[in-house]
Amino acid sequence: MTPIDADVLVVGGGPAGAWAALAAAYRGASVVLVDKARCGASGPSAHGTVAFWNIPPGTQRAEQVRRTLTGGGALGDPEWIDRVLGETHRRVRDLMLAGYRFLPELSDAAPRVQLDGARYLTRLRRCLAAAGVRILDHHPALQLLIDADGVVTGAGGVRTRSPHESWTIRAGAVVVATGGCAFRSGAAGTDVDTGDGLLMAAEVGGELSGMEFSCAYTLIPGDRMAVRQVGPAPVPSLGPAVTVYDESGAAVDDQGPAGRAAVMRALADGRRIYAVLAELPEPVRRTAARFALADGRVPLRAQLDGTVRGTGGVRIVGFDCATTAPGLFAAGDVTSREAVRGASGGLGGHDGAWSLSSGVWAGAGAAEFARGRDTLGRARPAVPGAGLGPGGGIDPRAVVGLVQEHTLPLRRSYLRSAGSLCDSIAELDGLWPATQWDLGGQGAARVRAREAAALLAVARWTKHSALARPETRGMHRRTDHPGPDRDYELRLLSGGLDQVWVRPDGPDADSSQRPADLTAV
Repeated sequence: MTPIDADVLVVGGGPAGAWAALAAAYRGASVVLVDKARCGASGPSAHGTVAFWNIPPGTQRAEQVRRTLTGGGALGDPEWIDRVLGETHRRVRDLMLAGYRFLPELSDAAPRVQLDGARYLTRLRRCLAAAGVRILDHHPALQLLIDADGVVTGAGGVRTRSPHESWTIRAGAVVVATGGCAFRSGAAGTDVDTGDGLLMAAEVGGELSGMEFSCAYTLIPGDRMAVRQVGPAPVPSLGPAVTVYDESGAAVDDQGPAGRAAVMRALADGRRIYAVLAELPEPVRRTAARFALADGRVPLRAQLDGTVRGTGGVRIVGFDCATTAPGLFAAGDVTSREAVRGASGGLGGHDGAWSLSSGVWAGAGAAEFARGRDTLGRARPAVPGAGLGPGGGIDPRAVVGLVQEHTLPLRRSYLRSAGSLCDSIAELDGLWPATQWDLGGQGAARVRAREAAALLAVARWTKHSALARPETRGMHRRTDHPGPDRDYELRLLSGGLDQVWVRPDGPDADSSQRPADLTAV
């Protein structure tokens, strides 16, 4: 393809990417949006509902900030939470005036509202077209590009509908909104969430934060054998109000974090957990009927959502959602959401609110950054790029298989210990050098190889970060350190490709006091 120039390039076409592109376009920037699949029809939001906080200013909002901080293991930031609540409340009003239909009916008394995800994304795509944003579907980005000064200046990739056709887009600023990483667990809509944006950001100098909080699981109908028999089609997760039962038929208290932890521990120990088909809501009941036993019980299993519902991701360093790499901005699930959710997973309206707010801020920040740049110079990749070699030595499926072996099981990610983490680190780190030259290919094979490299990179960052936090906090559970440690009321930054590093964040954190913990591997 002929190289394209734009003021702002947005990588990713989910809610965060769409809001970023709209915000940049409304500020007068020329915007190009590239998506791995089809903007408006892919990703987790297209396979369910999107929830938003809707809390007006006043006592109720102050109370929500306090509750969010408490539930996040003291890692959140009240100013960030308040800003997200304010931005979302204003935008929800705008969406209502634009004709979006909310459930429940929008009112100041409803602190949480929902939209149908597919319709929401379809409307956002129409808004993008009306705003003059150029949308390139089926154009996965493989690498970010930098100029002679190390400033991010665009991206390059391939067009999967024409596999041998590559593309290059130069831009004054780039917003990465590629979503999180679910490690190909089969969660609905996460087939595109393979950690590409995290790897691309790290290659140009972006830092990561909270990668130990990457172990969010949901309960879904079906055991492993049933899933293999039925096929790989996505299965919706159970709602929080569904009662679950053990093998004896006794109800298991699944309400709140403690109840869910008991259920996950039971599954990790090999016990069976069931739901009753007649008690499941639609559309879960229709899907669950495929797995129902003769007595109406439906076996359940745990499915890893990874960083999609976790809080780890690319570190942002300002309210414009800039990263530590100049010229690169980030939005949505690809970012670290510790400032808003702390160490807890995405529940309620957190995810929808963050995607909307961070998208608006990142798009505005990118447009302002691009406006201040001189004429774009020559763009080049920052590093050779893992998974972009000639290929032939390693099958990407083997890489994905090894990654899943060390991430998907509950005993690997939900319940952790120094022993299991060190074992995973040794296996995953040992494979990384081969990704530079032996993993690659051409056309569509090049995309699969790059995704495998990204999955491996994200798995390494999560394991190293989990080992560096010897405590239990939020969703991070260490069986050898079952309680919280006040010394670790701080965030852990991570990064590195050939050599993974982890260090504490914050002006009060003195890394020299804990060298053995934070550099154990």
